[in-house]
Amino acid sequence: MPELVFPLDSSKRFTEQDIVGHNRWHPDIPAAVTVRPGDVFRVHCREWFDGAIHNDDSADDVRDAPLSTVHVLSGPIAVEGAEPGDLLLVDIVDVGPIPQEDSGPLAGQGWGYTGIFPKQNGGGFLTDQFPDAYKAIWDFRGQTATSRHVPGVSYTGIVHPGLMGTAPSADLLARWNRREGALIATDPDRVPPLALPPLPQDAVLGSLSGAEFDRVAAEAARTAPPRENGGNQDIKNFSRGTRVFYPVFVPGANLSMGDLHFSQGDGEITFCGAIEMGGFLDLHVDLIKGGMETYGVAENAVFVPGNVEPRYERWLAFSGTSVTLDGEQRYLDSDLAYQRACLHAIDYLSRFGWSREQAYLLLGSAPIEGRLSGVVDIPNSCATVYIPTGIFDVDVIPSAAGPTRIDPGQGAPHSSF
Repeated sequence: MPELVFPLDSSKRFTEQDIVGHNRWHPDIPAAVTVRPGDVFRVHCREWFDGAIHNDDSADDVRDAPLSTVHVLSGPIAVEGAEPGDLLLVDIVDVGPIPQEDSGPLAGQGWGYTGIFPKQNGGGFLTDQFPDAYKAIWDFRGQTATSRHVPGVSYTGIVHPGLMGTAPSADLLARWNRREGALIATDPDRVPPLALPPLPQDAVLGSLSGAEFDRVAAEAARTAPPRENGGNQDIKNFSRGTRVFYPVFVPGANLSMGDLHFSQGDGEITFCGAIEMGGFLDLHVDLIKGGMETYGVAENAVFVPGNVEPRYERWLAFSGTSVTLDGEQRYLDSDLAYQRACLHAIDYLSRFGWSREQAYLLLGSAPIEGRLSGVVDIPNSCATVYIPTGIFDVDVIPSAAGPTRIDPGQGAPHSSF
């Protein structure tokens, strides 16, 4: 096993660990550990809510989830010799649930969860159609996930970290705060909000304390969106074997990671759309000196995806265009087109006996493929969602016999405000 540089004890909360990570981005959060170019090492990661979501049949924990606490990240990890302008090469050597723990109260101990977040607490891609909280618990057996809350399906997960990135420079952080603050100002009372400004409440900033903690907490960026440093990109193909090239903005690069997923569909459309879990990452790092200028990678990571995707041979695809549910035409709105494709898939699957909420949870967590299929023909863009037919216990291809109805079981737990 590679050297464990960032250990976590499952019996302790994130803030009680021997090495404390962070849940905000800021250049002045001190590195927790240092590694060298060429090193291979192991990092433990907590589930993004640090145990706030439980393996039960209630969605109250999703409804009341403490968004101010996320994401709990392992790091920062400094890479010796890294300087601004370099590219940090990161290989995902291995990734998985909490090692040697196949049962227990924490997501990653033999199980994980998917949540539809309520509109009043985070929302999601289809929050206007699904404004309440729902949850599905998924059990792991090897690489396969099944759920008592979404019966009739099982699938192979593409295990990956939803979040990994380098620390921003002070200038880059200031740009984030300016542009996101300007966006919020256009509609400050929107629910859910247009962006998440710095929030000192519940900030975890590694080893910082006192006045320095207070200063950084007031400036630090939330970890929810992806940005130029990588961050919460939620790319399902960041699997074992992936090689990522991150821009370096501060000395040491200060790499951090977390938000591990057992599986996810393209878009993570329910907000907590993946199967969330804690676990481990084995990483190899190296440097390309001056690589940002050499390759023109001044912002946002580039990567070579891993090659461990499940083998599904047949797919059922749904399309959508940029027309709203009430018939308003939008100009090449690919986001809307993907929403409509997903809604068509949800409506279709409901004909087989799954509730619309069960279908929505499935699209968020299963290895679906989302694509921009046409962005050239005005005024309609076309987006598509591909669902592997092999994940279902029944044949979901249209036929003259009509849909085979499944038993939806107890359904997905539901809570409303």
